[in-house]
Amino acid sequence: MREAPEPRLLFDGDCGFCTRSVTWLDRRGMLGYPFLPWQTVADDELPVPVERLMTEVVLELPDGTTLGGADALAATVGASASPWRVAGHLLRLPGVRHVARAVYRVIARNRYRMPGASAACKIG
Repeated sequence: MREAPEPRLLFDGDCGFCTRSVTWLDRRGMLGYPFLPWQTVADDELPVPVERLMTEVVLELPDGTTLGGADALAATVGASASPWRVAGHLLRLPGVRHVARAVYRVIARNRYRMPGASAACKIG
C-alpha cells in the first residue's frame, strides 16, 4: 500500500452499474477527484483489500486515509465544482450520514438489479 499523490476514487470497473454511475456523475461535473477502476491499479498499490473494493467505492486521500461507500461519494461530490457539491456536504452531516450509509448498503447489495448491471455486479 502507498500514499496517493492526489486523491482518487476507486470503483469496481467490472460492474456495469458502478461504471455507469461514476460516468453519470462525471458527465455532470459531480466528481471532485479523479476516478479509476480498482482493477487497473497494481495490487501492491491498492489502499485497501480487494474484498472491500468489490463491495464499495473507496476514496484514497494523499495522507493514506480511505473513505468508503457513501462517505467516499459524499467527499468526492463535496470536492467538485458542481452546484451539487452542497449535497456532498449535506450527506456528511451526522443524521444524514447514517441514512446515506444505509441507502448505499442497500443499493450496493442489490446493484445487480440496477440499470446497467452486469453479471459481475453480484456481490457474494
